[in-house]
Amino acid sequence: MDLPVNPTVRTPPRFLRPAALTAVIFFCVSGGPYGLEPVINLVGGRNALLLVLVTPVLWAVPVILMVLELNSMMPRTGGYYQWVKYGLSPMWGFFEGWWTWLYLFVDLAIYPVLFVEYTTFFFPEVSGFRYGICLAVIWICAGLNLLGILPVGRSSIGLGTAVLFPFIVLFVSGFRHGISVAPASAVAGSGPAGISAFGMGLITVMWNYLGWDNSSTFAEEVDRPVRSYLVSIACAFGLILFTYTFSIVLALQAGVDPASFERDGFPALGLQIGGSSLAGLLAAGGMASALGLFVSNLLSVSRLPKAMSDDGLLPSVLRKVDVRHGTPSVSIIACAIIVSGMVLWNFEDLLIIDVALYGCALFLEFSALISLRRRQPGSTRPFRIPLSPAGLAVMTCLPALCFLAGLASLALQESAHSYALLFALASVCSAPLAWRTARRSRSGRAPGS
Repeated sequence: MDLPVNPTVRTPPRFLRPAALTAVIFFCVSGGPYGLEPVINLVGGRNALLLVLVTPVLWAVPVILMVLELNSMMPRTGGYYQWVKYGLSPMWGFFEGWWTWLYLFVDLAIYPVLFVEYTTFFFPEVSGFRYGICLAVIWICAGLNLLGILPVGRSSIGLGTAVLFPFIVLFVSGFRHGISVAPASAVAGSGPAGISAFGMGLITVMWNYLGWDNSSTFAEEVDRPVRSYLVSIACAFGLILFTYTFSIVLALQAGVDPASFERDGFPALGLQIGGSSLAGLLAAGGMASALGLFVSNLLSVSRLPKAMSDDGLLPSVLRKVDVRHGTPSVSIIACAIIVSGMVLWNFEDLLIIDVALYGCALFLEFSALISLRRRQPGSTRPFRIPLSPAGLAVMTCLPALCFLAGLASLALQESAHSYALLFALASVCSAPLAWRTARRSRSGRAPGS
């Protein structure tokens, strides 16, 4: 299958530029250190810091390199779906889209719940209205997405500032109180963890570093995409690694109780270092993080059904684009409806399902990278990983080791999350059935319909 031709078009006013793209990528992947809190209690302080530092080298960096090369070849709406479709086959492209669609629905279901949890710091009574508040978050963010990519980009910049500012205050307060960042004391922590706990800790850190490919689905709406993605991904990666590392170090140096840190999150650390005002600031940052994560990931997932619908693999109504704002309006609304029914899951189970589905889709992307290198070595690649196809295969083994280690450590030992693993397996196995259904539906349509 030949690569699609990306038409040369003038940049319309709605195109995303590097500053806004950096903010969107930051939220597609991270949203700040929120979500890392359980790791210290799961694996101990020394292991928590090692996971935060080593996991990005094995798990995130290979993905970033893969995304930069494939996105420079095919900066198309649908991103990873297009890469796998042209690199492997339409069937594997559908599997990629299907698994990623499911994973992003699970991912999106996490963030309204986190918003409610941080809101209870100010208003404990709102926990009784959890589902209603979750629905409000979902549909407000959907409304913002309906207005176009620029409002999402601008809001991501504002929300990103609201997330990072509390941590700047936290770091400064920690240093003023004499908390150092000396490595010898920073890695001192609790003893070794069990296999299942280590697996859950690794899965948690992997979840906090995944999603670099999510921003590829709207590449046609980015100004000068090759350069913009390179600059924005580099900036987002540096920012994420810095905030994660210093947050864990600060928590360890401050001697925060791991159980209360897992239960109450960063406000507990803020309360210990700077009192109730800093705790409140970090809780507000958590609310901003949840909003930014939801609005940015909804932007990503809403472009995927449109691309698959354009190929006749999903109902044609999903390709409808709002003329005024240039947004796939029906796809956005459909995604919001589905997520509205998924926000009652347990947080840890959602993480397991999330990482399992994402990992399966991710290795199709790596397979497409290697396949395209072998079959079309002369194709234009403005960004090219300086490795041969064999070297790319070795690089692929690094995230594969993380993925298998995390899931195996949960599966090989009796775990409270066994049902989540089974649900993830069933979701992966649903792709062939969905593909056959899509093929029958497409063949049953009249030509030109």
